[in-house]
Amino acid sequence: MKRRDFLKNASLASLSLPFVSNGFSMQAVSKELFEFSKNAEDRVLVLIRMNGGNDGLNMVFPIDQYANLTIQRPNILIPQNQLLTLTSDVALHPKMTGMQDMFNNGKLSVIQNVGYPEANRSHFRSMDIWSTGALDINQTSGWLGRYFDSTYPNFPADYPNANFPDPFAISMGSEVSTTCQGLMGNFSHAVNDPFNTSNLLLTSVTNDGTYYGSHIEYISTLINQTNEYGTAISSSANAGNSLSNLYDPLNPLAVQLKYIAQMISGGLKTKVYIVNVGGFDTHDSQVDQNNLTEGSHALLLEMISDAVAAFQNDLQLLGLEERVAGMTFSEFGRQIASNGSFGTDHGDAAPIMLFGNCINTGIIGPNPTIDNQINEQAGVPMQIDFRNVYASILRDWFEAPEASIQALFEQNITYLDILSGCSVGLTEQEAQKQKPLAYPNPTPSNTTLRFQANGEQYQIFIVDQLGKAIAQTFDGYLSSGKQELAMETSKLPAGHYYFLITATNMRELVAFQKI
Repeated sequence: MKRRDFLKNASLASLSLPFVSNGFSMQAVSKELFEFSKNAEDRVLVLIRMNGGNDGLNMVFPIDQYANLTIQRPNILIPQNQLLTLTSDVALHPKMTGMQDMFNNGKLSVIQNVGYPEANRSHFRSMDIWSTGALDINQTSGWLGRYFDSTYPNFPADYPNANFPDPFAISMGSEVSTTCQGLMGNFSHAVNDPFNTSNLLLTSVTNDGTYYGSHIEYISTLINQTNEYGTAISSSANAGNSLSNLYDPLNPLAVQLKYIAQMISGGLKTKVYIVNVGGFDTHDSQVDQNNLTEGSHALLLEMISDAVAAFQNDLQLLGLEERVAGMTFSEFGRQIASNGSFGTDHGDAAPIMLFGNCINTGIIGPNPTIDNQINEQAGVPMQIDFRNVYASILRDWFEAPEASIQALFEQNITYLDILSGCSVGLTEQEAQKQKPLAYPNPTPSNTTLRFQANGEQYQIFIVDQLGKAIAQTFDGYLSSGKQELAMETSKLPAGHYYFLITATNMRELVAFQKI
């Protein structure tokens, strides 16, 4: 019996140890692949898992397909005039006002039709695929676990230590996340309440040289490590703060995100937080048949939208919003056609949300195509592979090298331009290289232009597709640092344009679309 098998059978799951193995196979990534970026070492990723299979067509509505949605979903489709506009072709569920505001303020992006080839409609198998980032059933380490394996060698034996005193990841709740399962242990620590991290019984075991002696010594090490992490978590939560008054204490996700804000503001160096929201398996009563804007799915979407908006507001007030990015995901979407129980059944692809001050605001990917006649049990086809999203986060947020990222996944990666515009951890010279950003993009009205200024005189023009300057939107001095300037674009005809930003040491074109 190997050590990981011993741990699997040691009946210690109730202790919520962060490192308990679960029968994973020996699939390692070379420890030499990653050199963790100093520029990104303070960055935090928050993952919100929507358990059960989220109905993307009842969350992000393709307005240009609305006529055929009325055919396929006559008993659950929300009236178009009650939807929340994002662009001329895309709208949100009416309960998601918080996320609509975030989109309009450049802090939310929607990635459409995300999934994987030949989608599996089993909850358990599909979530395994999303957690491992692999279609191979023999791959049981998580995509972030493999990343951490390649970044932090000798885990868990040498951790915590003076350089890395805090857990690498935290799973909010009583179970560690399989997303963070590494080769020799799970990199996440389970936390219900950071202000009350119960200590396990401290042990001091001498290895007597026997087979079981070595394993008991190993378990003793894990218990002691768990207690050390618990102390660090509680200390950070008590030292931290929360400034937003938008958190609803009756919203369980809001409570968890408030905890996360407090831990981050208190100095905890944890890089990944994972939270879970259940209830998305909406086979029946997804909507209230007397009011289609209400129902079980509406309550869930309102919970997530309100909680994320409060969290983003808190990060802004705490001065932390350029350190934190987040993403929502689910194991699959629902079928295009509704069922007779005012619900939907297991489907395929669905949209995911990215949020934060450092994301490229907009709609990534085309609207799904909804025909007036569809095959029985048809789901939304996948157009963007979820592994491309994962890889893009590793590249753009954690600044991992592309060659190393490729080794984590079993397919060729196509990167998405989803994260940019922040200079956390960058030198002043490096900050100037961050790409300018226009948001919202596409825009139905006015636009905000975000870029790094150099402390000099700037002129900004709107340029058409032929390169002709058709308007000047700014002329003046800008101090050094990130600038966010409101640009008058509401009177432009629909079409594709550029902002031309000019200064002594800068000449940049920023594309945007007016709709």
